[in-house]
Amino acid sequence: MKLTAKQLTVCALLTAMALALSYLENLFPLALAIPIPGVKLGLANIVTVFALYALGPAQALMILTARCLLGAMFAGNMNALLFSLLGGVAAMLVMTGLVRLGKLSVYGVSVGGAAAHNCGQTAAAVLTLGSAAPLYYLPVLLAVSLATGAVTGLAAACLFQALGHTNLHHLIKE
Repeated sequence: MKLTAKQLTVCALLTAMALALSYLENLFPLALAIPIPGVKLGLANIVTVFALYALGPAQALMILTARCLLGAMFAGNMNALLFSLLGGVAAMLVMTGLVRLGKLSVYGVSVGGAAAHNCGQTAAAVLTLGSAAPLYYLPVLLAVSLATGAVTGLAAACLFQALGHTNLHHLIKE
């Protein structure tokens, strides 16, 4: 895929925003509000959902992959890369399919992505541990993904609404 300088710049900016949101999310102790291990809001997924709708699946996947690689490098935790990539790619595949179906709003697409992300991360845990034990935790994560997916979907919908009132939409679509 050949990108123009403008498209590459937009992708780089969105990758930086996703990294910043991911870092910011780690500063808030969500475990105090939701005492379930492994639960995150997935703020960086706001950028993924936005990129999927605004730029298309190829560029959204490029942004997601760059965020996962850079996030693991910056955090110094390359072990987390498998979890990030499997969760992120699963989410991207499901969200791309749901967008193409055209039957769901951005909220539904985001919830589907959150559920798929949890499935991908559970698969990474099964592969890493060599045990099916993480599958017992999957129903809890899927229930939580209804809320986390709705929150990221709401944020993405608000972003689209805000951009609709500006002249910035021409910077994204060519």
